[in-house]
Amino acid sequence: MGEKKTSGSDKQVSQIAEHMADRVKESANQIWLAGLGAYSKAEEEGGKLFDSLVQDGEKLEAKTRAIVDKPLNVAKEKVETVRARATGSWEKVEKAFDLRVSKALHRLNIPTRADVDNLNQRIAELEQLLGKVEKAAVKRRSSSANGAK
Repeated sequence: MGEKKTSGSDKQVSQIAEHMADRVKESANQIWLAGLGAYSKAEEEGGKLFDSLVQDGEKLEAKTRAIVDKPLNVAKEKVETVRARATGSWEKVEKAFDLRVSKALHRLNIPTRADVDNLNQRIAELEQLLGKVEKAAVKRRSSSANGAK
């Protein structure tokens, strides 16, 4: 009697094992199919997802650029204002320096650049005039020497 129970029990265990093995196989197959489906979906919608992510990134970049550009533009404007003031101030300093140097040279009786340029021009005019006088003198000598003969 004990043997029949054991063999019946073995049969039940074997059936349970087979049933569990079938369920595991079925579950593994479903997992495999789900993986293939996910891969297929990702392949189909991957391009769409990528494009969507790019669009979201562009929107975010535009927002952050607006936030960053505003203070940056304000800073650039301030730099330009300061630069313009500094340039104006520098020009005033240069003019004041030139004026003081010019006054000091005048007190020391040192000619200015304009004085030297004027003198150079007068020398050039006198050289031209002297050249004309010399030509006229040469002509007179030639004519008086020809007339004396």
